Amino acid sequence: MPENIALITQGLTKSYGRVRALRGVDLEVRRGEIFGYLGPNGAGKTTTIRCLLDLIRPDSGTVRVLGIDPQADPVAVRARTGYLPGELALDPNMTVEGALRYFNALRGNKVDWGFVRQLAERLDLDLKPAIKNLSHGNKQKVGIVQALMHRPELLLLDEPTLGLDPLMQREVLRLITEAKENGATVFFSSHIMSEVEAVAERVAIIRKGVIVEVAETASLINRALRRASVRFKQSVDISPLANVPGVTVLSQEDGTSVLLQVEGEMDGLIKALAAFPVSDFETERPSLEEIFLAYYEDDLKEG
Repeated sequence: MPENIALITQGLTKSYGRVRALRGVDLEVRRGEIFGYLGPNGAGKTTTIRCLLDLIRPDSGTVRVLGIDPQADPVAVRARTGYLPGELALDPNMTVEGALRYFNALRGNKVDWGFVRQLAERLDLDLKPAIKNLSHGNKQKVGIVQALMHRPELLLLDEPTLGLDPLMQREVLRLITEAKENGATVFFSSHIMSEVEAVAERVAIIRKGVIVEVAETASLINRALRRASVRFKQSVDISPLANVPGVTVLSQEDGTSVLLQVEGEMDGLIKALAAFPVSDFETERPSLEEIFLAYYEDDLKEG
C-alpha cells in the first residue's frame, strides 16, 4: 500500500441476507485530504465505514486502513482513528464529562483535557449534564468531541452534522478543516450536499452499493450540465436552439426568453445565438446537490 494512501478498498461486497449493501466498492483516499462519501440512506455508506473498522466483516474484497488490515489488527486501526458512528451508544447515566473520560481511558489517558474543554466550548457543550438529559443535537456533539479529542491521524465520520443547527454545522465543518490542516485525513459520509461542497476536496457517489463516480469536487461541478437563460429583444422562433447538440429547452416565455440546459461545451450554443437578437445572456453552474440528484434520477422516478 503506497505511503500516500490512507485507506483503500478493492472489490468490497457485503450482504444482509438477500439485501446486497455493497456490490464491489473500490475506494482510495489519500493521506491529508478531506474525502466526501455521498449517498442517500441505504446506499451503503455506513456499511462501508463499519467494514473499514472491522465492526462488521465484508463477504469479499480487501481493506487496508493506514497500511493495516483491519481484520488482522482492528485494535491498531481504531487506536489511530477517530470514529463518529451514525448512532452513538452512550451510557445514559454517565455525565458528558464522565463519558469523555471513559473514552480517554480507553485511549490510554493520553488526551489533552484542555483540548477537550476547548472543543466542548466551541460546540457549546456543557460537560456536567447526564447523557440521558441531552437532546439529540447535544449527544451528537459528544460524539464529535470523542472523535476529535485524541487528535487522530484518520477521522471516519458518519453524518457528522446530523441533528445540529446551522451554526453548529458550520463550526463542525471548521473543526474538520482544522483537523485536515493539522495533518489528519478525513473521510466523512453525508447526504447534505452543501457541507460536502464546502470542505471536501474529492467525493465519491455511491448508488445502491456501487460507486458511480469519484472526482474532485470542483471538477465534478465544472464538467456537469449548465443552465443558460437567454432574453431576446423581440419575440423569436427558438426551435433552432433545440436542435443544437447537447441543448435542451427547459422553458420559454412568449418567444422573448428561454431557459436552456447545456451538456458539454457551450460553443455550439454561442454560435447558434449569433443569429438571434439577444439582449441578455446568463449561465449558471449546477450545485453538487443537482449533480447528485442526477445520478439518482431513475431511483426517484421509481419511487
